[in-house]
Amino acid sequence: MCQVDEEYNGQLEHRVTPRVSKKCVKCKENTAVLIIRAGDAFCRGCFKEYFIHKFRAMLGKNRVIFPGEKVLLAVSGGPASSSMLSQVQEGLSRDAPKKLRFVPGIIYIDEGGASGQSMEERERAVAQLESVFRATNYHYHIVHLEQVLSLPSSVLDAGSSATEKPQTGSSYKAAVDQFIQTKKNQHPDLSVENAQSHLSSLSMHEVENGVTSPITPEHTQALQKLFASVRTLTAKEDLLHTLRQHLILHTARTQGYTKVMMGDSCSRLAIKLLSNISLGRGASLATDTGFSDPRYGDVVIVRPMRDYSSKEIAYYNRMFDIPSVFIPGLDTKAQDKASIQHLTESFVTKLQTDFPSTVSTIYRHPPPSCSTLPAGSS
Repeated sequence: MCQVDEEYNGQLEHRVTPRVSKKCVKCKENTAVLIIRAGDAFCRGCFKEYFIHKFRAMLGKNRVIFPGEKVLLAVSGGPASSSMLSQVQEGLSRDAPKKLRFVPGIIYIDEGGASGQSMEERERAVAQLESVFRATNYHYHIVHLEQVLSLPSSVLDAGSSATEKPQTGSSYKAAVDQFIQTKKNQHPDLSVENAQSHLSSLSMHEVENGVTSPITPEHTQALQKLFASVRTLTAKEDLLHTLRQHLILHTARTQGYTKVMMGDSCSRLAIKLLSNISLGRGASLATDTGFSDPRYGDVVIVRPMRDYSSKEIAYYNRMFDIPSVFIPGLDTKAQDKASIQHLTESFVTKLQTDFPSTVSTIYRHPPPSCSTLPAGSS
């Protein structure tokens, strides 16, 4: 064994470690600063262009958001939702070559009452996020999870869509033309280019921002009692997801939003897909992980970040200083962390480390749902 180097000197195959010392695969000129996947090395400028184009292409390809619509951005403070907010800002800026034409709003659900945070910790997190929201000049809503106790259970029922539009290419172009013409009629002194960018000039001076009514200790105790009555962490995380959906849908309907943007990345959707199969929800995989979720009728949930991996998002946020806020989750202080969702995340993350195509394989080739299996199969 000690003579292996002497006998096979020069014949052993040495594994080449990938380095970021080659040229960018896109511009072929600048030195690459990061490698997303094997063979995909980008310089700083090309990576930013690639990241922005992927977001805009996702919205342009599906065409479910029409000009002038109010879109609610669900921001949790994490990397994915913070990056989504940054992309919307980029698309609505005056320097964007093809500006987005919807009216954005932001919602943050304060879940500190369920995760055992003190009021001081919750106020500190809200203050950090408010500073980020104010910098965008978008209307924002800070909603505490305790408020869900006063909502009816019918919030999750599918509502009638009075503003439903046919999802065809011709209707989308007609909506764009109508939007520009409406802006020109309202502001005759504006040119077509300025009319298209008018949405980006909406500021907090035109709307009234504010945090919802303060919560009381009784509300927090009632919420904690509700979660304490649930035995397993799996059920608690499932309950938290349902309550969060209640508040987002209620806010969207009461404030006039017709679309809700979620910051689910493909890494998160792959974990969600396997978790839902384990929980017996295979029949709803298409709507749970697809780009749009029309189950609620008058409010459609869209996922424009579904083609981004968590690695791409982490690189982009780090390189371009996208602010994010760490907020403890439900399992942070839990003694038993063995939930289906947490174990699935750990399994997929570790498998992705050794096999980089794990997430893309799960995400793009999901197993058949229970409803698609032939009768009598097991």
